[in-house]
Formats: sequence, C-alpha cells, structure tokens
Amino acid sequence: MNLKNILKGARLILAPLFVLLFTTISFAAEGSGHGIDGSDLSLFWVIPFAGILLSIALFPLFAEDFWHHHFGKISAIWAVSLLIPMTIEFGISATFYEVLHAYLLEYFPFIILLLALFTVSGGVRIKGYLKGTPMVNTGLLLLGTILASWMGTTGAAMLLIRPMLRANAWREKKVHLVVFFIFLVANVGGSLTPLGDPPLFLGFLQGVDFFWTTTNLFWEMVFVAAVLLVLYFIWDSILYKKETNTPPIDDGSEPLGIEGGFNLFLLLGVVGAVLFSGLVNIGEFEIYHVHVTVQNLIRDFTLLALAWASWHFTSKESRAANGFNWFPIQEVGKLFAGIFITIIAPIAMLKAANNGEGALQFVNNAVFNEAGEPINEMFFWITGMLSAFLDNAPTYLVFFNAAGGNAEILMNEMTNTLIAISAGSVFFGALTYIGNAPNFMVKSIAEQSGVKMPSFGGYILWSFCILLPIYLLVTLLFI
Repeated sequence: MNLKNILKGARLILAPLFVLLFTTISFAAEGSGHGIDGSDLSLFWVIPFAGILLSIALFPLFAEDFWHHHFGKISAIWAVSLLIPMTIEFGISATFYEVLHAYLLEYFPFIILLLALFTVSGGVRIKGYLKGTPMVNTGLLLLGTILASWMGTTGAAMLLIRPMLRANAWREKKVHLVVFFIFLVANVGGSLTPLGDPPLFLGFLQGVDFFWTTTNLFWEMVFVAAVLLVLYFIWDSILYKKETNTPPIDDGSEPLGIEGGFNLFLLLGVVGAVLFSGLVNIGEFEIYHVHVTVQNLIRDFTLLALAWASWHFTSKESRAANGFNWFPIQEVGKLFAGIFITIIAPIAMLKAANNGEGALQFVNNAVFNEAGEPINEMFFWITGMLSAFLDNAPTYLVFFNAAGGNAEILMNEMTNTLIAISAGSVFFGALTYIGNAPNFMVKSIAEQSGVKMPSFGGYILWSFCILLPIYLLVTLLFI
C-alpha cells in the first residue's frame, strides 16, 4: 500500500467536506436553513433508507461481483433519491442544512474515529503460534469483550479479529466464530463506559456520569456475555470434535508476542482525544447554522495525526503479515456516506414523534402508558430494534430526550429507564451488520480471509435466533 492509496482514502473522507464548504458559501444568502420538519413527512420518505438496507442485503446475495465493484455508486444513488425530492419539497436551503448537519456533526467524526482505530489497531500484530481450539477462541472472545469498553468496540475488534482468524485459518467451519465475535467484541463488550460505544458517549456529553454505565449496566453486560461465551464454547467444542482438517504444527520459529506495540500507546492517544472532546469546552462556531465545537475539531485532527503516525512508523512488512489493507474502511466509508443521508428522514420523523406528531408518533406512544409513565420494557425493545437498523447514536439521543432529557433525573429517579435505553442501544447493535460500525468491518476482514459470511438477511437469522431469547431474559431479570 503506497501514498497513492492513502491519498485515495483521504479523498473519500475529505472530498464531500470541500463540496459542502463550497456550497455553504454559494447558498449562504438563501435563508435560515434550519432543516426539515419531521411531522410533515409520510412513511414514503423512509423508502431510500429501506432501499439502501435492501441493497446491502440482496446485492451480495444475487450479484456479488457487481456489488463488490459498485457498492459506492449504489449508496450514492439511494442518497440522491432522498435529496432530490427533499430539495423539491423543502427547498435547497433546508436540505443543505440537513446534509451539512449530518456530515459535519455525525459522519465525519464517525469515519475519522473509525479510520484512526482501524489504522492504529491494524498496526498491532499478535505474532507467534495460536491454535484455534475452543478454549483459546473463548479466551480471545473474553479478552475482546473486556477491552471493548475501554478502547472502544472498533478498537478491540480491529485488534483481535485478525489473530483470531489466523489461529483458526486451518478449520473448515469458522462462520460461528466471526458471528459471536461481532456479538461480543463489536457490541455487548462496549456497554460499560462512554468509550465503549457511540450512544453511551452521547449520554456522557448530555451529563451522564462517566462510570454510571459501569455500575448500572455491569450485571446486564456480564449476564449477556456469560451466556454467549458458554453457548459459543459448547458450539465450538462440538464443531471442533467433528473437524477433519489438521492444525499446523508449531515449529517454534516465532515466539508468541506483540509486534508494533507502540501502536498501543497511539490507541491511548485515541482514547485521550475522545475524552478531551467530551470534557473540555473551548468554544464553537457556525457553518451555515450548524454549530461546530473547537474541541471536536481538535479531536478529529488529532485522530488523523495519530492514524498518520501509525501508518508512517509501523513496518509495512508487519502490516502485510497482519493482512492489513484499506478495503474494509473504504467499504464502511462509502456505505455509511449514503446511510447518513438516507437516515435524515427517519430520524426527523422520530424526533417529531417525541412531540406526538407525524407518521411515527405511534413509536413514542408505545413507550409511555396512559398516565404518562415510562414503560421501561418498551424503551429497551424499541430503542434496541431501531438501533439495529438505524444509527444507534442518534436513536439513543431521541429516546434519551423522549424520557425527559435530564441526566440527573434519569440517573436517579428514572434509573431503570436510562438502563433500558442504554442497554437497548448497545446490545441490539449486534442484530444487523449496520447496527454498529465495526460489524461491517469485521465482516469485510473475515471475507478477505476466506470466510464465507452470511448475507445481510442470513446474519439477521443468526442474530435473531441467538440474541432475542437472551434479550428476553434480560427484560425479565433486569428491566
């Protein structure tokens, strides 16, 4: 991978920003540009979002080669299919505001953080012989689950997925390994701190104490993780006994250890940059009525600098031995560039539903009883199911505000409601490939390693059958 490839990846992230800034100057005189009113939207406005989800689900199944070469164009087509009617209906000023808001405050920070974690963790190579036995695999899953809350689900997933795949490369059946890895390391493990998963970080920014989730979601997370680890160990043990392939012999030529260990310090820098943006308030400025904070800009440029340092100082031979390439982050970047556009309408409709208005007001009505009291079980399931198909961070924020939006009250008098919202947004992210960003990246890396992963719908069949009964027990025991 050379400088040309790096610049190509940077162009993917930065080109839309220059377009947005140019258009901002062009249209600045057109009016206030304060976005669209979700109460005016019918269910037809959800079609582009449903379309991009169906494309992700069906194209790899029926036209895999076409999808592999053109998924970025398909993502762009669905984005445009929302932007054109939105511009006609609400005007270019309001539409542009929504796009700028989605990209500056959500997409760019999202993809920059993923790029930093992907690049830095991809520079750490766990070398030496690891035999993919049920005990070793379960141990790696446990380690990743523990690390996820402290270095982020993306960081933990990118750190461990490659060594886990190498340890099991000789085995015939590996799909279950990757599926449980997504369940545990890419989702459930991020439940205990704001560093673990984006929705919890948004809660932290809204005033939820840093260690509130550590103390209040601890037993829920331990229960789900323990059930999944036991289930995985039994499942893997049965398949291991039926394995006909022969594992490679350890010739002792490469002792077990870590290569590129300085990247672990860069990971601490990533964590520090994220914490900095949540704890420090330097100020803000407006770009076409979108409020951009200085501390967030400092965070994003710091993350880009850390990614550059990791790429520049990590041995290219070590990255090659680690199976590192840019395709997974390019795939996530292009697909989510479309998703963050098409999701504008559903999120606006959910916000309107908080006020009892619009086509989705039945969603808000379902989480409160006739006396206006919260139904915590419904908060858990509705927040969760929407988080599985929408972005879990804004979904968390919508229901956080639906429950009153006062962090002090939610942490104390309404503890169970905040537990339901927090657990739902994190746990249910494992239900689909798009429920949480590292899901798609893990899938892509596994496929590049020769694992034939389930389609979008096939994965949902796995996740629903395994996770929904567990989440039903969580509802009965904890919510």
